[in-house]
Amino acid sequence: MADDLHSVARNMRQQLLGKDFAAKLDKAVYTDPMMDKFAEVARQIAFGTVWTRPGLDLKTRTMITLVSDATNGRHDELELHVRMARNQGWSEDEITEALIHLAAYVGLPLCREAMLVSKKVFEHMRAEARTKKPAAKKAAAKKK
Repeated sequence: MADDLHSVARNMRQQLLGKDFAAKLDKAVYTDPMMDKFAEVARQIAFGTVWTRPGLDLKTRTMITLVSDATNGRHDELELHVRMARNQGWSEDEITEALIHLAAYVGLPLCREAMLVSKKVFEHMRAEARTKKPAAKKAAAKKK
């Protein structure tokens, strides 16, 4: 059962973050035994149980999570969840509008900070996409 939950959690996390980014995050954050133990529990609870529940699609779940981060000032988590939201199909404009809408209910300072975090993620993801395109073209040219 634990192995199944571990596998489900790993697959869901990779689907949401992207396989390459999830691996990069693991190498940067979860390298010591203490954080590795925490990560295992967090993955099983969040990605193995909550994210896989029926009733809401992944796209909706990512927006709910992003809004929760913004309203609580959880900027490190917001970075990850903006990436997840983009990977699930939310556009930069839709995320921006959600945060602007939120400002009327939770305050401008929280939403300003969330906008700055989102802007940084958008820029990183655009740069990653530009880097992947030349690599994909080279790989296709090699096959010919």
